[in-house]
Amino acid sequence: MSQQQQLQTANDLLTAVPVSFHPQRRETRSTCCYCGVGCGVIITTEGQQIVDVKGDPEHPANFGRLCTKGSTLHLTAKLDARALYPELRLSRDLPRTRVSWDTALDHVVERFAEIINTHGPDAVAFYISGQLLTEDYYVFNKLAKGLIGTNNVDTNSRLCMSSAVAGYKATLGADAPPACYEDIDHTQCLFIAGSNTAFAHPIVFRRIEDAKAKNPDMKMVVVDPRRTDTAQLADLHLAILPGTDVALFNGLLHVMLWEGLLDMAYIRNHTEGFEALKETVREYTPKMVADICGVPEADIIQAAKWFGAGPTLSMYCMGLNQSIHGTEKNAALINLHLATGQIGKPGAGPFSLTGQPNAMGGREVGGMANLLSGHRDLANAEHRAEVARLWGVPDVPATPGKTAVEMFEAVKNGEIKAIWIACTNPAHSMPDLNNVLASLQQAELVVLQDAFNNTDSNVYADVFLPASTWGEKEGTVTNSERRITRVQPAAPKPGEARHDWEAVVDFAHRLAQKLGKPDTLFNYPNTETIFNEHRESTRGRDLDITGLSYQILETRGPQQWPFKSGASQGEARLYTDGVFQKPGGKAHFVSAVYKPTADKPDARHPFRLLTGRLRDQWHGMSRTGTLAQLYNHVEEPVVSMHADDMQRRQISEGDIVKLSNKRGELIIKVQQSDEVKPAELFIPMHWGSQFMHGLGVNVLMPPAFDKTSKQPELKHTAVKIEKLSLPWQMTVMRSCNDLHLLANIRTLLVAFDYATVGLYGRGNGMLILRASHHAAPDSQLIARLDQLLGMVEDAPMLRLDDVKRGISKRILVEQGQVSAVRLIGEMLAADWLKQVMLEGQFTDELRKWALAPLAAPPTGQKSRGKIVCNCLDVSENEIIETCQQGADLPTLQAKLKCGTSCGSCVPELKRLVKLHGKTHAG
Repeated sequence: MSQQQQLQTANDLLTAVPVSFHPQRRETRSTCCYCGVGCGVIITTEGQQIVDVKGDPEHPANFGRLCTKGSTLHLTAKLDARALYPELRLSRDLPRTRVSWDTALDHVVERFAEIINTHGPDAVAFYISGQLLTEDYYVFNKLAKGLIGTNNVDTNSRLCMSSAVAGYKATLGADAPPACYEDIDHTQCLFIAGSNTAFAHPIVFRRIEDAKAKNPDMKMVVVDPRRTDTAQLADLHLAILPGTDVALFNGLLHVMLWEGLLDMAYIRNHTEGFEALKETVREYTPKMVADICGVPEADIIQAAKWFGAGPTLSMYCMGLNQSIHGTEKNAALINLHLATGQIGKPGAGPFSLTGQPNAMGGREVGGMANLLSGHRDLANAEHRAEVARLWGVPDVPATPGKTAVEMFEAVKNGEIKAIWIACTNPAHSMPDLNNVLASLQQAELVVLQDAFNNTDSNVYADVFLPASTWGEKEGTVTNSERRITRVQPAAPKPGEARHDWEAVVDFAHRLAQKLGKPDTLFNYPNTETIFNEHRESTRGRDLDITGLSYQILETRGPQQWPFKSGASQGEARLYTDGVFQKPGGKAHFVSAVYKPTADKPDARHPFRLLTGRLRDQWHGMSRTGTLAQLYNHVEEPVVSMHADDMQRRQISEGDIVKLSNKRGELIIKVQQSDEVKPAELFIPMHWGSQFMHGLGVNVLMPPAFDKTSKQPELKHTAVKIEKLSLPWQMTVMRSCNDLHLLANIRTLLVAFDYATVGLYGRGNGMLILRASHHAAPDSQLIARLDQLLGMVEDAPMLRLDDVKRGISKRILVEQGQVSAVRLIGEMLAADWLKQVMLEGQFTDELRKWALAPLAAPPTGQKSRGKIVCNCLDVSENEIIETCQQGADLPTLQAKLKCGTSCGSCVPELKRLVKLHGKTHAG
């Protein structure tokens, strides 16, 4: 069945029957709130409580599939970590206290008006998020640019997608991904660059796996310094040195030029600037590129031949975008498509994979410092006049706004006095974090609007405004393939939380009155009125959606733009006629040359530190970090290191090291890995100060950014590594379904030289704290910890204290179940005890072990190892044991059921079968 037939079937079903069938249960169609794939979900609600989620089989982004994160969304719909009431503090030396919305907003209005009247509108700023809905984004943008008169409104999409935007505009003329997911099914060469799609966009990767299985002749090339799960599926992995993408792409074009693989007719009829580019790439011989990139000449030539043969679909993400040369990397890859005519036809095109669920929607409404609604450019006077007429304001300010890195620098130097942060966590996600934290401390006013109270940025907020979140919000989102989906609420807003747009509209009315401006700009009784105004802003633009409405989205399902007035459907592919959004209708080749990265290794900092994503966590973990099950695949922060480097530096698995450069330091455990090359390290981006002693990997990242896109270089930097000796060690485990305990434990992390805290298990799970120190810490600290754990004097507990050996054991037994363990100086049984804790049963073996110092775990007891299949709780050791019995992948799946649910673990299963099985995975 074609995509169009599937869509028609979906539309017929949507109009023919309601979603809900059970009298006590409601079902609501919505989308997943994680990555930019835009998966459709069906949320089940009982009363006012979300109780289940499943993939929407009629949604064309996922056809019912969900990844490990999406399939557990309903388990995160609890209120433990939610912000429920407005809070305010009048002085930094006082805690925030609960106040009414009127009090909170009136205070912010007074402060904003005072600052604007004294210092001008550019003394305030808004830092928003690709996780807002399009309607939320629209009113924030209008508040800043239309009412206040400042362009200081930027977004965390600046950190992930702005180079993709700049690359599309420089070459094709508009920020419009020309391809769609269906192209995966038609391509003959899939070229993935700077994306671990298996982890970052799992449902897209499921589609890739399916396409490769159906078409064994399809070639897959992956460009990535690391040997990721994505790279391990590839026919050819180009493990280039970090930051050398432009050299590689120029080298591929060089080969295609000399091999006669270019479409010269397409170049003549539909492009300009090729002669200048040809001169540039002439010197990028395979030998030269091999030397720069660190990959074999033969592999460069092979990749060029596969790409040139086509049809070729390229997919790319943060590896290209998060760079001081991100725009050039994007453009150099798009050059390859234009030169070979691999665009505007099935199975071909440059396809930027959006990082966040609605980064596309934010760009559509101009929610960035250099953009205006409807893909207009702030620098264009005609565009500013068009938006001013639409909004009914005298003008839109011409002065460029501050982009993310610039914005926080301006806060630090006092140029910006007040900053309003919504639905994002800059105290975790920005580069050069020590500098960003200094900025937040320096600000005269920090307003934080968020659904969660557990983020790193929370401590810096003078005013906290509670927001609605997934399952409660309503509006629209746009995914990576330009598909707009209607989001419906499944549950009411908890406590006094408000929708983001509601809070902005209320604030705007109050501020307009305070500033003496007309109170007519924000007459929005609901999100549909906001959408309709946004729709009108797109008329005649490349993203024209004047033919769309809430009714169409609700009755006919998600639709792609453009969707012009009178159209019956949107366009799946752009530029099918070879006409581009450039003057004269021709695409433009960008002549980019390779330049080094911001932070190159040197004698003092010899290692390249790379960053990326985990399979089961999302961004700063404010949501995923509340769910024990999502820690099971990766339990704690670690730095991955090649075995050769570990041997040379006498570092062993589990040792604690310090990574440092001029911006900061991070103390973390080491894990041996064959995914990184010698002299390279890897740390996931997710872990921050909520989960470890330290600010996370971004404390080491440079604030340098691309001169065009202003996107910072967050993917890699140079560091040195030192092994630390921290002889005092402690492990704590506590059965826990109370996130308040987790929050209290977090306050103790800074007291140790090394510490991590997180969750583990299934259901309620457990809390695990691991800590090391150069010497025994103050006894009052341990007493405070014991009190939090419930290990008080009269508690039912086994105790062992061996002062001479420095060993202390505590095991709390409540109602015949082991509910807490605290070990100091004796770590041999920590993994075994984790399984005991999960089972909860108090045994004679456990009693004997607890009362003996330096005792090994009972015979036959062993760790399960990490959980590979999170859906069905299948561990690595179980899988390895089954593989060693001769199982291939189908046998493994039939016996253990791993990989038969969401499929996120399938790449890892294949690797384990290959390493430990008698036959190779299919």
